[in-house]
Amino acid sequence: MKTTILSVSNASFDYPGGRKALRNVTFEAAEGDSLGIVGPSGAGKTTLLLHLNGLLRGPGEVAVCGEVVTRNNLARIRSKVGFVFQDPNDQLFMPTILEDVLFGPSCLGVGAKEAEARAVRILEAFGLGEELERSPDLLSLGQKKKAALAGVLVMEPVILVLDEPTANLDPRARRLLIDDLRRLDNTKVIASHDLDFVWATCGWVVLLDGGAVVADGPCRDLLQNRALLEAHGLEVPLSALVEASKPGCLKPPLFPRQPPKQVRS
Repeated sequence: MKTTILSVSNASFDYPGGRKALRNVTFEAAEGDSLGIVGPSGAGKTTLLLHLNGLLRGPGEVAVCGEVVTRNNLARIRSKVGFVFQDPNDQLFMPTILEDVLFGPSCLGVGAKEAEARAVRILEAFGLGEELERSPDLLSLGQKKKAALAGVLVMEPVILVLDEPTANLDPRARRLLIDDLRRLDNTKVIASHDLDFVWATCGWVVLLDGGAVVADGPCRDLLQNRALLEAHGLEVPLSALVEASKPGCLKPPLFPRQPPKQVRS
């Protein structure tokens, strides 16, 4: 049985002015899981992600590796939960890519040789080995996203959190990102409107709408449930349609025998 790495229990959050962004959100992720967070715009996906390492905190409880997130342990929690923002320009700020990736380990006191070895290894794995001394401003968006991801992975987080990782990527950069994420052993929590990307990278999905969990279940079941998705402003991904049309498919197209668990707040 896998160990629970992330636990969210009754997380709620109101923005100034009273807008309710999260309503009693509850879910878990186990070691090595890849969890997709989906829902229409304004569902609360980014707000939820910002709770996972204490950037936002409200009523309810978030626990990482069995440790409840509090004001007193934020540094320790953030060393375990790496956050990759939607826009890499929000993360890349040093003169060169290498310096950018080295910034985090240096702040934690990792030795210069070890930090550089980590950084170079990750950047080379992402195909950026020839770009170490280039300014982030000179990179393509796909390269920037990889550099931002490298800057988080170099910290060796237990949980990798990604907010809309495919936003504005061209098809090739998107495909390469899928390949990169599939190779990673970290527990991953991925919020995305790109349901084909979620289909390709996630094993379990949580559907948010209006700040509440309206359903959660295996990715292959939930993302084939047309009625459920359309009720919450989403569409069945093309990948699901293709799979449902294959000869010998055990499930009738778009009608899973085992519908995802419905959880309503």
